[in-house]
Amino acid sequence: MPIWGLWKMSEPILKIEDLQVNYGGIEAVKGISFEVQEGQIVTLIGSNGAGKSSTLRTISGLVKPSGGKIMFAGEDITGKDPTQIVTQGVTLVPEGRRIFPDMTVLENLKIGAYLRKDDLSADIEWVYSLFPRLKERSWQAGGTLSGGEQQMLAVGRALMSKPRILLLDEPSMGLSPLFVGEIFKIIEEVSKAGTTVLLVEQNAKKALSIADRGYVLETGKIVKTGKAADLLNDDAIKKAYLGE
Repeated sequence: MPIWGLWKMSEPILKIEDLQVNYGGIEAVKGISFEVQEGQIVTLIGSNGAGKSSTLRTISGLVKPSGGKIMFAGEDITGKDPTQIVTQGVTLVPEGRRIFPDMTVLENLKIGAYLRKDDLSADIEWVYSLFPRLKERSWQAGGTLSGGEQQMLAVGRALMSKPRILLLDEPSMGLSPLFVGEIFKIIEEVSKAGTTVLLVEQNAKKALSIADRGYVLETGKIVKTGKAADLLNDDAIKKAYLGE
């Protein structure tokens, strides 16, 4: 039986309960709780050091929590091995892209599907349809791509694992405004194609403009939550995060 056999569609696909993350003696995440409904784009916004990236890294299994629970499709995945978590349908696009610079674009994409045993050709073509630039450069070494193209490759590589939820950590960091616009358009396309998205982003205005729901983190705690459209129009949020 697939892991979501016991999971009801009415329940959130991802549910975080009282999550705590410590690095040495430092509390990075201080007992946060939130949920993501299937098919939604949900964003975590906040300044540097708020605990956003730590939250994603813990969901994906790269960091072990010091407390709390992570439920995915009705199953407890708290503290599981990252490979198991990918197998269950949760894939992280890490901050800083982390592509393999000496491998070609196509080889990087295939590495994203390393746990799959089926035919990859249809999914490679789908990724190329999302990112035509990658198709044009399929035999080029990843390290020779521009920053924006490398971010496209990192997202494409993650999609090759056929995730049910895509965790995106600062996808617009260091990109030109043109590429930022393209990346956010692609996130919307991926969402429309049926993949749930949890997005961590310092560009709060852009993130809230495409999200269904937002959570505001400050020093490891959630201080505000609501529909993304409402947060975009919230005076305190505008002042603190939107530069208005």
